[in-house]
Formats: sequence, C-alpha cells, structure tokens
Amino acid sequence: MPDLRTRVDLALQGVRMDAPVHREAGAGPSDDGHVLIGGLGAAIPVNPTSPYVLRRDRLLLDGADLGLDVTPVRRPLFYDLTTDDGVPYEKIARLHGRDVLATTVVQTCMRYDEAERCRFCAIEASLAAGATTAVKTPAQLAEVAAAAVRLDGVRSMVMTTGTSRGTDRGAKHLARCVRAVLEAVPGLPVQVQCEPPTDLSVLQDLRDAGAVSIGIHVESLDDAVRARWTPGKSRVPLAAYREAWAEAVRVFGRNQVSTYLLVGLGEDPDELVAGAAELVAMGVYPFVVPFRPLRGTLAVDVDGVGAPPADVVERVSREVAALLVAAGMTSDGQRAGCAACGACGVLKTAGA
Repeated sequence: MPDLRTRVDLALQGVRMDAPVHREAGAGPSDDGHVLIGGLGAAIPVNPTSPYVLRRDRLLLDGADLGLDVTPVRRPLFYDLTTDDGVPYEKIARLHGRDVLATTVVQTCMRYDEAERCRFCAIEASLAAGATTAVKTPAQLAEVAAAAVRLDGVRSMVMTTGTSRGTDRGAKHLARCVRAVLEAVPGLPVQVQCEPPTDLSVLQDLRDAGAVSIGIHVESLDDAVRARWTPGKSRVPLAAYREAWAEAVRVFGRNQVSTYLLVGLGEDPDELVAGAAELVAMGVYPFVVPFRPLRGTLAVDVDGVGAPPADVVERVSREVAALLVAAGMTSDGQRAGCAACGACGVLKTAGA
C-alpha cells in the first residue's frame, strides 16, 4: 500500500495509463481510471501529463520504480450485454472499482441550468454524449445487477439520482429501483444517494425497500463556499441537511449515513475538520475527497479552477481519519456506498 503522501499525490496528479474501467463526466469527482494499488481499490485521474506512469503493473515516478503493484481493473463481462430492448448494459450501470456497481437512476437534475448547477458537476454531459440513458427503469437495473453479480462478482451497488422537483427529491424512484434489484439479487448491499427530501418519511421508505445505507451529500459546510460552488443546492439550508442526517441515522443506523466533503473549494481547513467532527458526533461519515477538475464542468470550462494543494489534502484527510478511527466509524463498517468503497478519496490509506 502507498504511504499517504504518495496516495494524495496520485489523487491530484493522476497517472499516465490505459484503464479499461474508466469513468468520464457524470457527477464527478474526476475523469478516473479504476485500479488496485496493493490490492486496495483506487479511482485515479488518467492524466497524460502526469509524472507518474503505469508500466507492466508497476508504478514509476520520473522513471523510478516506486515498488508498488498497480493493476488496472479489468473490463467487466456484463458490459458486453444488452437488454431485450437494445440498451447496452454499460449505459444503465457501470463498474466502479473492483466490485461496486453504480448507476444514476435519473440522469437529469432540476438544478442543471448554468445559474443553478453545482460547478463541479457534469451529470447531464454523459447523457448529452449518448453514454447513458435519461431514466433507468427498475426492471433494467434488476437485469443488469443480476448479470454483474453473476459474471463479475459485484458485491454491492450504489444508486444516485439527479434532483427532481418533487418533495421526495427522487427518492421514490430510488425506492422502486432498490426493491426491483433486491428481488433479482436478494441480499445485495445497496446504498442510495439523494438531496434532503422535504418529506423525511421517504427515508424510511428507502430503508423499507432494502437500502442498507444512504449518502446525503452537502460538499461543504461553509455557506459562502456553498453559495459559490452549489448555488442551487445552497438554498437548501444546512439546518435541513442536519435534520435529514439525523433522521437518516435514526433510520439506517450510525455509520450507515455519509456525506461528501470536498477539499479545495476554498473552505478553511480547520473549519472543514471541525465540521467533520460535528458529523462524526452525529453518526455521519464525512467522506473527505479532494476536488479534482472534471472536464465539462463550469469549474473547468468557465472558472479554470485547479486541484488543491497536496499538503492541505493530506492534513485534512489525516485529521478526519483520526476522528473516524477514534469514534469506531471506519469505512469497513459501512455496508455499501462511496465511503465503503473509498476509491475516490484517501481516507482508507489514512486508516479510516
């Protein structure tokens, strides 16, 4: 396993490599190639100008072998299949890491016009490019999940959604999808992700459908940062997030609720760590992830924003990991989802 500094550097600078499992566009956080580093899953930006290069499953830095085995995740067999109505499985759900199936059940968002959208998000770019479909049906997801488990050893699933105008914010369709998948693959751990619903009772509906964990992602706990980076979502007050997190912890349990916190949006690092401590005290896992510029987003195409300093990412990750370890809330206690996978961040390398 790499040391934390090297893992942070890889997350920010990426690697020159061919990655058969490669995620582009979507909601972020970057254009990633999926690899195993010392057996641990990692989503690393594919960067043709990086000083790191992958050669014959060895990681080199400026030509020097770092002594790390890095194995690209193989292209899954289920990508070769299509539904009866002719939709490639790959357009319905994608492999993330070694064994996580991920899908955006609704690929449109009510906040996607330029004045409203999150500036790091490109959720509709993959739809515009024809790489996915606007709405995935429960039956389609059940069919794909069954094949992914059977052919490729998928062990969990993540379902997220663009935000709808309904008070459920898309949770009702998520619940239908979860129920269908679990009828086809009983016992598959599924995480769902959505904005805080106005009607919090739908959180219980998601749990009753069979979801075992939930992500309610705020990205920053600083209102000024939220107003700049997530202008539409920032109108949902932090109090509403806290209310939703508290109810989600009641419904799903401690350490089965998570939220993204992005490092590099301009939030003071001390305040970011203090906010993470508040979340841990609530039983919410703060999934700290470095902001990495994603093509097709306003952050890149309009703002020209770059990645954060490595020392800030390392420090914040180390301190948040210490909080999680002290609370007994490490990622291996998460039953499914982004925090359980951990590939997009460095908290697992830091011990959490």
